[in-house]
Amino acid sequence: MSYFDVEKENGVATVWLDHPSERVNTLNQAMLADFGKLLDELDTDAETKAVVLISRKKDSFIVGADVKEFADFETPEEVVTLIKEGHELFSRVENFRKPMVAAVHGPCVGGGLELALACSYILATEHKRTLFALPEVNLGLLPGLGGTQRLPRTVGLQNGLEMMLTGKNVYAKPARNMGIVDALIHPQGLESAAKRAALGLADGSVKARERKTDIRTTLLEKTPLNRVVYSKSDEMVQKRTRGNYPAPPKIIETVRTGMEKGMKAGLEAEARNFAELVFTPESKALRHLFFAKNAAEKNPLKGQGRSVDTIGVLGAGLMGGGIAQISAQSGFEVLLKDMKLEFAAKGKGNIYKDVSERVGKGMTPFERDLITGRVSPTESYDKFHAADITIEAVLETLEVKQQVLKDVEGVAPTGHVFASNTSSIPIHKIAEASQRPESVLGMHYFSPVPKMPLLEIIKTEQTADWALATAVEVGLKQGKTIIVVGDKPGFYANRILAPYMNEALLLLQEGASVEDIDSAMRDFGFPVGPLKLIDEVGIDVGSHVTGVMAPLFKERDIDLVQLEISDEDLKGRKSGKGFYLYEGGKSKEVNKDIYKHFGGGERKPIAKRDIQERMFLAMVNEAVFTLQEGVIASPRDGDVGAVFGIGFPPFLGGPFFYIDQMGADKVLERLEGLEAKYGARFKPAERLRDAGFDFSPNG
Repeated sequence: MSYFDVEKENGVATVWLDHPSERVNTLNQAMLADFGKLLDELDTDAETKAVVLISRKKDSFIVGADVKEFADFETPEEVVTLIKEGHELFSRVENFRKPMVAAVHGPCVGGGLELALACSYILATEHKRTLFALPEVNLGLLPGLGGTQRLPRTVGLQNGLEMMLTGKNVYAKPARNMGIVDALIHPQGLESAAKRAALGLADGSVKARERKTDIRTTLLEKTPLNRVVYSKSDEMVQKRTRGNYPAPPKIIETVRTGMEKGMKAGLEAEARNFAELVFTPESKALRHLFFAKNAAEKNPLKGQGRSVDTIGVLGAGLMGGGIAQISAQSGFEVLLKDMKLEFAAKGKGNIYKDVSERVGKGMTPFERDLITGRVSPTESYDKFHAADITIEAVLETLEVKQQVLKDVEGVAPTGHVFASNTSSIPIHKIAEASQRPESVLGMHYFSPVPKMPLLEIIKTEQTADWALATAVEVGLKQGKTIIVVGDKPGFYANRILAPYMNEALLLLQEGASVEDIDSAMRDFGFPVGPLKLIDEVGIDVGSHVTGVMAPLFKERDIDLVQLEISDEDLKGRKSGKGFYLYEGGKSKEVNKDIYKHFGGGERKPIAKRDIQERMFLAMVNEAVFTLQEGVIASPRDGDVGAVFGIGFPPFLGGPFFYIDQMGADKVLERLEGLEAKYGARFKPAERLRDAGFDFSPNG
């Protein structure tokens, strides 16, 4: 298997990177071994004066290491040995006696960026797909091929730490301004420009850019004041991770070692810390999610769907506008309908505003205008005969949703798919108004739509495979991570969220404070506290969803707390007050008046661990119920839905990965203890008693 194709002309060896069995280039052990042999050949070739590294893959340079290989490691010592071999190889690149140019188009990520940083010169295309990142932190790891040492020396301590601690993407122009990239070129000219730069470096007519720093940066990075940078970085990490992720502190430690004790010490720390992190439960969980998410971004019914060019969206509010935006960004023509043309036009204006924030961050003004130009506001169904699929995001009542379904079917052709964005109403109930129920399904997006990755697609017993395949393909083109779920109240994500939120309200009734409940669950790893989340969704909306799901839980003798709050001004963030008080849309402090709905103002301390165990296990148990009822098809889907839909702590890998790692017997024991103390709402799902059931990612 050959990973490289070498072309030699006029003193330049152009090395084309092309992983033969993969859609993109990844670095694996075999490829790196072959690269070492290639360096030997190029070093001794008298005719080669300079080298260009360039990719044959479409819109992609190198997207990182082959993560699958991490599962083969058996001991930290084995990892240290491999990392040190990688260090030696990249040091050879850095000190190669013939200049080496990295010609980058598309993502240059992880090990790809580490290789490019070791080169003499980086030439990149001015293209929206070209970006640079060291995202290893998202896998519970740190850069392991010299990135912790070369990046801060290239872009500065502050920029380097920020990139590694967040894993953020840096696009071509910002990368040049930051110092990662030496020069930019249009995609068509990349190869020829790279060859010219390589020869120029060889004869001295071209120089790599020198990093320029102002006095403030110099003081913060090259004097004892750099401790301020490390301290601030550590504060940021603790605030964001609440101490649940071991990788970020290790990144700071590794960078600091190298910057204070030299490159050799830094690389030794990098190898040691990388090896340690590979075997942490957090990294195992995050790597599990990496593969689970990738699997959820493929269409199992590929080829069975119908072609979609135009999408109709009903409702131009927050959800409808978001659906229209991601559709237009994905190249679809969009008919955005609301009751009045001015409402639909306002929705388009909001899309323009939101997309404008991306100009200069991988998007040009022309591309922004192209996207918004695909959105056609309307107040009628006149043009919906051209829609291949319609997604409704109207008022969350059965009657309204059934009416818009009938209205659309009155003009849409056979083969048209109708999708409801309902968060709780059973799709088969909506489909009762349809003349073509086989083409009706649910597409449940999460707010804010452009940012939240998950899309639940809900199929009824009547939904045809072609309709399901069409909806999945649309969702994938919109950039969503998809799980297909059964048609029961709450579907999957909101279903497992219900007992979790219910437990928060019960804790309030028992006397716990809003602060203690929200803080406990944020410390546990959720991105936002449960009561703050209710405010974000809207207390009125939460009450409605609870009402829809209450009968389902009543079947198990569980009474969901109903938020019967008549105060029209008490709806959460949108009304300025809920569990918190808001000013300008931002929370200021807890709304003490809320306690009158939960037993009065007197509050009492409840142990953080008790809060966390009750709420967390209520959610995990409900996830198992959904699996045994067939709402989800696999543990993997359950993990993807929980993490990417409602913020289940990623470092735990999802409810089923957690059960697999903890052991179903131990989870069962803890639930039985809670059931004995609190009653039927903690009765364990029967699947937990099945000793032969496989809760693993492949179960």
